[in-house]
Amino acid sequence: MKIIDYKKIWDNAMTYPSYRELIDRLIEEGKSTGPDQSQSLVDYTALNAQRMKRIDKTYHPNQALIETLSKLKGKVLVLTITESWCGDAAQIVPVASALLDQVGTPSRLVLRDENLDLIDQHLTNGGRSIPVVIVLDAKSLNVISTWGPRPAEVQKMVMDYKSLPEPKSPYSEFSKQVQLWYAKDKYQSIERELSELLAQNIG
Repeated sequence: MKIIDYKKIWDNAMTYPSYRELIDRLIEEGKSTGPDQSQSLVDYTALNAQRMKRIDKTYHPNQALIETLSKLKGKVLVLTITESWCGDAAQIVPVASALLDQVGTPSRLVLRDENLDLIDQHLTNGGRSIPVVIVLDAKSLNVISTWGPRPAEVQKMVMDYKSLPEPKSPYSEFSKQVQLWYAKDKYQSIERELSELLAQNIG
């Protein structure tokens, strides 16, 4: 397996505002991130931009968690693998970025398809599922832990869907169910699971 230079990746990664600016620019050009520029992924990118904009305006991290996780400041960095067309990333990345920003923990993002060697070291059941949140030691940039590609309950929904016999409803219909779950959950599972991941590194 190829050795990953996390320092190089971190130094070239995007901040969340830069990521949002990139997506807005791509939408104006009728594009998405990644090599696949199919109309469906372009449409998903535009839809996800609306989702992220809404979350940016409405999400307010739990202050009790902020106080606990503020002890992480200076100890870890958080790198997230994402793409503009990913529905799960559109829900998770804004929440994670806001949470980490208030904690004072640096976070950056990289695109999956520009970093295949990286994602191939963080596969989910053999697949390149995203987003993947990688917690790095702030000094050594060694990987401490990872999380993703989605909250446990949603991951179970996905696995159950994949195990259904054919014929089954199109994935686009299933994806709507997933997005409804996120809306009802109101970011609580994302916040809780990310906080648990980060809290493991307080010491």
